[in-house]
Amino acid sequence: MAAKEKILLSACLAGHHIRYNGSDKSCTSNLLQQWRNEGRLITHCPELAAGLATPRLSAEMVNGQGIDMLNGRAQMMESDGRDVTQPYVLAAWLALQTAQNHGCRFAIMTDGSPTCGSQNVYDGSFSGAKVPGEGVAVALLRQHGIEVFSEHQLDALRRRLAEVEGR
Repeated sequence: MAAKEKILLSACLAGHHIRYNGSDKSCTSNLLQQWRNEGRLITHCPELAAGLATPRLSAEMVNGQGIDMLNGRAQMMESDGRDVTQPYVLAAWLALQTAQNHGCRFAIMTDGSPTCGSQNVYDGSFSGAKVPGEGVAVALLRQHGIEVFSEHQLDALRRRLAEVEGR
């Protein structure tokens, strides 16, 4: 049987109170528990790794999305108007480094986050509106061949793991 694939997991989904507002976004899935028990999960918070404080002001991408930030065409702005692009780009690279160091081929990232969103992100207006898209870390992970799923796609990841591992 093939080795069990490692999965990078957003730390807030693991119950760590590290989101911008000091909360978590704990995901209490039986699948996550199973993967934790199997030693697959590598818990990581890109923003914390990059030195961002908890709590911190909310941040949203403006003039584009994650790939645009990586290419210097979009910025990450805090709700007070301060440009925080560089720490968030660093956060993306640290997430990639962690995934690569642990041999993660897959990731489960917090949807909606400007860093970790894989299906939806906020639209940059700080109005609470979301648009289809991906955050800066997800864009970088995908560029490097890591398959990213949101916390709402665990069954899809389960099927993908079964396919890859020959089960």
